Amino acid sequence: MNEPDNRPEPEALLAEASREGRGRLKIFLGAAPGVGKTYSMLEAARERRTAGLDVAVGVVETHGRAETERLAARLETIPRRRVLYRGRFLSEMDVDAILKRRPGLVLVDELAHTNVPESRHPKRWQDVEELIGAGIDVYTTLNIQHLESLNDVVARISGVRVRETVPDRVVELADEIELIDLPPDELIERLREGKVYVQDQIARAIQNFFSKGNLTALRELAMRVAADRVDAQMMAHMKSHAIPGPWPTQERILVCVNESPVAGALVRAAKRAADRGRFPWIAVNVVTPASESLPEAAKDQIAETLRLAETLGGEVASLNAESRIAQEILAFARSRNVSRIVVGRPRMRTFSARFFRENVANEIIRAARDFEVTVIASDATRTRRDKVRAPHLFPTWEAEAYGVATLAVLASSAIGAAVHRALPVESLSLLYLASVIAIATRYGLWPSVYASVLSFLAYNYFLTEPYYTFSVHSETVVRTLFLYLAVAIATGNLAARLRAQVKAQRNIARRTAALYDFSRKIASAASLDDVVWAAVHHVASTLNCSSLILGPGPDGQLTILGGYPPEDQLEAKDRGAAEWAWEHGEIAGWGSPTLPASSWLFLPLKTAHGREGLLGVSFARSQPLAPDERRLLEALVDQVAIAVERTRLAADMEETRLLSETERLRAALLSSVSHDLRTPLVSIIGAASGLLEADEALGPSGRVAMAETIRDEGERLNRYIQNLLDMTRLGYGALQVRRDWVDMREVVGRAVRQLRRRLASHTLAIDLPRDLPLAAGDPVLLEQVIANLLDNAAKYAEAGTEITVSGRVEAGQLHLSVRDEGPGIPVEDRARVFDMFYRVRAGDAQRAGTGLGLAICKGIVEAHGGEITIGVGSGGRGTVINVKLPLAPEVPKKATPEP
Repeated sequence: MNEPDNRPEPEALLAEASREGRGRLKIFLGAAPGVGKTYSMLEAARERRTAGLDVAVGVVETHGRAETERLAARLETIPRRRVLYRGRFLSEMDVDAILKRRPGLVLVDELAHTNVPESRHPKRWQDVEELIGAGIDVYTTLNIQHLESLNDVVARISGVRVRETVPDRVVELADEIELIDLPPDELIERLREGKVYVQDQIARAIQNFFSKGNLTALRELAMRVAADRVDAQMMAHMKSHAIPGPWPTQERILVCVNESPVAGALVRAAKRAADRGRFPWIAVNVVTPASESLPEAAKDQIAETLRLAETLGGEVASLNAESRIAQEILAFARSRNVSRIVVGRPRMRTFSARFFRENVANEIIRAARDFEVTVIASDATRTRRDKVRAPHLFPTWEAEAYGVATLAVLASSAIGAAVHRALPVESLSLLYLASVIAIATRYGLWPSVYASVLSFLAYNYFLTEPYYTFSVHSETVVRTLFLYLAVAIATGNLAARLRAQVKAQRNIARRTAALYDFSRKIASAASLDDVVWAAVHHVASTLNCSSLILGPGPDGQLTILGGYPPEDQLEAKDRGAAEWAWEHGEIAGWGSPTLPASSWLFLPLKTAHGREGLLGVSFARSQPLAPDERRLLEALVDQVAIAVERTRLAADMEETRLLSETERLRAALLSSVSHDLRTPLVSIIGAASGLLEADEALGPSGRVAMAETIRDEGERLNRYIQNLLDMTRLGYGALQVRRDWVDMREVVGRAVRQLRRRLASHTLAIDLPRDLPLAAGDPVLLEQVIANLLDNAAKYAEAGTEITVSGRVEAGQLHLSVRDEGPGIPVEDRARVFDMFYRVRAGDAQRAGTGLGLAICKGIVEAHGGEITIGVGSGGRGTVINVKLPLAPEVPKKATPEP
């Protein structure tokens, strides 16, 4: 017997390591409201505080119960945050205050509670996850009807569907679960006393949710959830501490199945026993090198039995073993803490079964000292009728294998006779042994046994005295011959097993390579169409079948997204199977218990976020999938589902980004219209009102000043509107550039005259050489670029500072620079200042403006084939905006006035 592995399982150690550094979670679990979960939590917290632990209340709902309020008043309570929601102030647990206070233990009542919208997390259990992730222990309460996996069960029992649920993984995260149990009669009595609900709700509650039958069923569910969690913790403890087991705690059944027709009866018997005791069960099959030589009917029988076990709700497992199958099964049973093993009654009737096969059932019965073993026999008449025969001494007659074995032995005899005549040597039997090894390596066990016996006879007939007879005169030669036969059979057996192992490893390597190749192709697929095409092509080529992927269309109906070979229609029976698989999230179609008349097998593409589609496969053969093909197909389905989900999430993220960008632009535009456009309008209206109402008091100079204000603010308003219109044209590609010979000295001059009042408080320096070459561009648009740059410099530079406009020719381009002595632009923001409405995103500290000026400058310059960049002024202060424009080819000389 193999020695048990006394090392802890790596997965269990990693699970324990992942819990280090985080807080502990304890759940007070109840079957219904009113059983005393909150009161028990407060009692436990008070005991921990008495023991010296720092305890605080994050949130506790007393529901007006006096005894609960008295207990809660004795503990420190962290103030809740008040949130205004739909005209009412609501109080929620303040996660930030708890993290800042950082108590050793915090009490969080009602784990399934939904937080007010716009809270940090939508659910309270997510708040709890953050708290324990920060190293804070948490006590919390939960009713069994709020568990996600039991939501439908509770709805069927009570007729009430609970909307607030907690994922099962949160319960699995708990380090401890304390069941708060109260008999139904006592709970109903508490309800009548008004300790659960207010008086006007009591009668309705007793008639509906709080009926005695409902409470009894919910109580059983709560007990089972607590027991399952305790069992899972015990299993983790056994794995991490290398405890071999089994520990006789929760009942668990393991049923052993193989190619025998009794296997179906074993599975059904295990299902009935598990249902009676309501405990889990596992169906296990062991794959050995000899499994490759099983007939196709035997392989189909195994696959059908495993599908039956999966359909009946059992867990299915496949083990790999070179030999000693019984020991492998017992080791697996100990690792899963199995208490009972179900096997078929051993039937030892054939010579091959008695001498050439390991009887697993007998081995298990002899070695399973720690387990209860149940032996089940099916009907003898039916067994003989339906029996799938195991390999006998010569299980199948393969003409090629046995013919090659015969030729190999004859060739070895001829070579041995020639060598013996030319140069008599001993140990010519090695020639035959080499043939036996070659046959075993090429064709397997039984042809090698045949070659061993045939070579034994040939060696005796051709190479031992007296020659050409089967008589042997020497006792030594007899011993040598039979020793050779034993060595030949043993060597052939070892070579055949090595061949089977190599073949099995080759299959595993092929499946692994297929999965790796598929994952590599999927990873490089960017769109849903690419993923679908890669998936259907790879599945079809790997499994030698036709494949297609279906998904919901725009109208919600299933549509074919892609197929290989290309397929765009399904027959009515096939579409019915696909729709059933999509609706129920289960396998349907060919080879499955549901709608097997379909020629396609449909498998749901399921992820943690729901169903993404269906993968359909169609095989030309009639035999069902083998277990290894089934596992490979399921692995491919999981990868396809993840890949499809990834593309959908990427599309959703892109859509969310576009919506967010649209919303940001809309808000920025509204802000610009409401502030930056109204400001000059207010000035214009005020100045015009002053002219109308105080015309005599203003005098000539006052009227002129008012008129200039109206004109300047009108020009300012015109620039804002022009910027908005230009940005719209840029966004839609409608901005037309009318190229001409442009003298940038004239363009700068017009821009300066346009902004003379804006630039009046600054010193303007213009350094443009008289021989500056002409540029190729639109003078109106380029004037707008210079005006926007000067306006931007005047806006940010302090009054009295210098603004410089300079130009030069460099590398065949015209370089213009606008330099100011303002605060400058931080390095991390320089790439963003050309974005639309950047000023609005920068915050309220920025000065007034639409944030479109530089974005428009960038669009216009790039439309001219130029480039605009940002630099730092001399001494590290101020900002320099550089514009590069193409020169005009062969322009005429013209005198231009000074700007």
